[in-house]
Amino acid sequence: MTWRTRSDLAAAGRTATGLLHVSPDGDTVVPGDPAGAAGAFVAALRAAGVDPSDRVVAALSGDGELAAPQWTHAAAEVAAAAAAVGPRGRLRLHHALETLKATTLVITPTGAMDLLARLHLEFLLDPLDLGLRHIVLTGEIASRRTMDHLAAEFDAEVTEVYCSPFTAAPLGWRSSEAEPLTPIAPGSLALASLEKDELLAPPYAEGLAELVVADGDTVLRTGQVARVPAGDAVPAPAHTVGDHVLVRGVWLSLERVRKAMGRIDGVSGWELGISRQGTLDAAVLTVTFNRESLIDNPMWKSRIQQSLKALTPITITVEVAGEVAEASTPGTVNDARGHHLGRDRTAIAR
Repeated sequence: MTWRTRSDLAAAGRTATGLLHVSPDGDTVVPGDPAGAAGAFVAALRAAGVDPSDRVVAALSGDGELAAPQWTHAAAEVAAAAAAVGPRGRLRLHHALETLKATTLVITPTGAMDLLARLHLEFLLDPLDLGLRHIVLTGEIASRRTMDHLAAEFDAEVTEVYCSPFTAAPLGWRSSEAEPLTPIAPGSLALASLEKDELLAPPYAEGLAELVVADGDTVLRTGQVARVPAGDAVPAPAHTVGDHVLVRGVWLSLERVRKAMGRIDGVSGWELGISRQGTLDAAVLTVTFNRESLIDNPMWKSRIQQSLKALTPITITVEVAGEVAEASTPGTVNDARGHHLGRDRTAIAR
């Protein structure tokens, strides 16, 4: 078996042929198979309870936005109507849901919570008036109690669908936070050791394990880690690991951030801070300079901001540390969400 991580797929674009899935930052390329994956999207919608009486709207962001057409094509087969309206503008989304008389919403967990918060606090609208029957969450690691909260506020059935972080094709689903994932297709999802390239076999021992996708003789490490209870079930991921961190549904390459900061004169260290204090993820890069003259230099700060914009579609706020550090230090990640466990998976205690 050949084991690969997301970082190993960066060079695939030079030789890959046919229809390709390319991440928003252009750093990951994998072959696409919409026809082969179509059944998985249909199965996920049916598992969520969607039937011919439903009208489906997909409002996805991040990497999952690339799969919005497949969600809507599958929904057109399962439901009475389907449309993809994009993720931006919560009031516009509300208007689209009302205009289409949608009964099912496919959205990210933070997108759903942000819509709910804005309905209450900004628009003074009642979520129940939308008449949603089903909410399908995908694309992110949901905060605790998100599913129960949304179910109560919208009076809807809430289903979380775990999708491949490479192709966004559904791999498994669950109807409550306490449940494990139900695989879409047998053998499509497995668990692997963090310490070595080894698939785990049920019954699993309690501890941390990485979700992996088997593709022929290749095992793709998803970079997503689950806290596995003793038994036969595969739980939904609660953490990430490795050289990429998941922010607002987009995988951000820490190695590319390191290289970008290394090309800017005067940067001696940086910390990427990630939080979810409200409904959405926020990312802040705090940069330390090696000489005092750069601390209040707006041109240097602008250079850093432009470098980050060239790397990722995620908005990353740049802050400058008030103290100088002449010696260079490696960049660090401070994930206040508790998601990212570290870059070195082998150093994480099971």
